Order: sequence, then C-alpha cells, then structure tokens
Amino acid sequence: MPFGVTAQMFRALRWKLVLKEGRLSVILNSIFLSYASSLVVPRSGEVLRCGVVRRYDGADFSRLVGSVVSERIIDMLMILLLTLSAVLWQIPVFVRFMQRTGLSLGSVLSRFTPAGWWVTALSGVLILCTALWLVWRVQLFSSVKARLRGFRDGLVCVKRVKSPSLFVLYSVAIWLSYYLHFWVAFQCFDFTASLGSDCALVAFVVGCFAVLVPTPNGAGPWHFAVKTVLMLYGVSADDGAVFALFVHTLQTLLVVLLGLYALAALSLTKIKIR
Repeated sequence: MPFGVTAQMFRALRWKLVLKEGRLSVILNSIFLSYASSLVVPRSGEVLRCGVVRRYDGADFSRLVGSVVSERIIDMLMILLLTLSAVLWQIPVFVRFMQRTGLSLGSVLSRFTPAGWWVTALSGVLILCTALWLVWRVQLFSSVKARLRGFRDGLVCVKRVKSPSLFVLYSVAIWLSYYLHFWVAFQCFDFTASLGSDCALVAFVVGCFAVLVPTPNGAGPWHFAVKTVLMLYGVSADDGAVFALFVHTLQTLLVVLLGLYALAALSLTKIKIR
C-alpha cells in the first residue's frame, strides 16, 4: 500500500514542478480524487483534477489540460522504455503470450483483405481532413483561440521546468513506485514468491497496457492479462486468478480510500480569491 501512495505523491510533485503554481496539497488531493473518479467514469480523472486545481487555486484550465497531456506523453514514453526492457529480457515469454492471447501481429494483419487496407487508409485520410477542418473552424473564434494558446503553453511547459533532472527523478520514482506496488504482492503468495523480478516486470508491463482499456481501473482485461502471464511461468489458472483478484481489489480499495480522503481534505481547503 505505501508504494501506491508514493506513486501519486511523486506525480503531484512532478505536476507542481511543471505548473509552477498552485498549492501542493490541492494538487495532491486533485490527483487522489482523479484516480477515484476514474473508477466511476473511466478516463474522467484527468479532466477532474484540472477542474479541482482551477477551482481552488485559480489556475488557467486550458494550461492545466495541456500540462496533463504532456505528462501523459512522458508516462507513455516511460511505459515504452519498460516494455522494451521487459521484451528484450524475456522475448520467449512475450512470444508465447501473444500466441496464447491471439494478439500476434501476423494473425491480426492476416485478417485484412486488400479492400480492408483501402478502407483503413481512406478512413485515416478522412479523420485527418476532419480534424484539420475543425481546427480551422475553431480558430475563427478569438475566445477559443485564447484557450488553445493556454493549452499550447501547458503542452510545452515540460520544456521550461527549472530543474529537468528533478523532473526525470520524479518520473522514474513514479514508475518505480508503481512497480514496487505490484512486486511486493509477489512476495505475499507462495506460488509467486519464487518467480523473481523478471516475471513481476513482465506481468507489470502487460498489466499497464491492459489498464488502457476503458474499464474501472482496468478491471477484467487486467485480471486476464496478469493471470495469463503467471500461467506462462508455471502458475496454475486458479492461482493466477486468485492473485489477480486479490491484488486488483486491494489496489482499487486504496484508490477509493485516497479519494475519500481527498474529498474530506478539499472540503476543509479555502478557495483562493482570484
């Protein structure tokens, strides 16, 4: 549990470093609340945490959203680095995982007919043209243009942090905490305690991608992905299911408790006069 808390604390410290404004307590509680709200409405937390900081500290909402987007880009890069490390370390395991789940690239591409490729390409062009048209239409309105400028400023604010090394340190600390939050659970079960950190890393990485599915805290896809990885390392299906169920339940409970704490703390927080 402590590593689940420190992950969010380091995320608050990193966001504070990027924003250069707002009270750290408000930023931390907004992050606690964002994770809890995403259990109810998946992916709603990112907007909610921006709204909380906007309400209590008067920060520009568009800039807040831009900073969150830039944060998520950094997080995705961290996930890709972890994935690359895990794949290079455990290539045979990932190959078997893809084969067992039917996610191999060859099996997916083989289902495409020539007509399917043309339809996909045409759809991509239409989406791009529609996006460009919307941007052109939006730019006709000065108020929206101002919001876009704020969003742009938030998006590039990572480049302007006073201490890039501290930003990198916080980013590494976030994901190290997430990993330890998961790895410690391996030591709590007889059938996973001897599997080692390599298995924990593979299961963690696969679970990170499973969480991207818009379900509450990745419920369902996360269980399936982690259980499948454990089975590849010799754990029975029943034991793998038990591990996934217990760990995910406790992680979700922690998110709920931190969200309730944030609600209580914010109710006692004074709103800055703007």
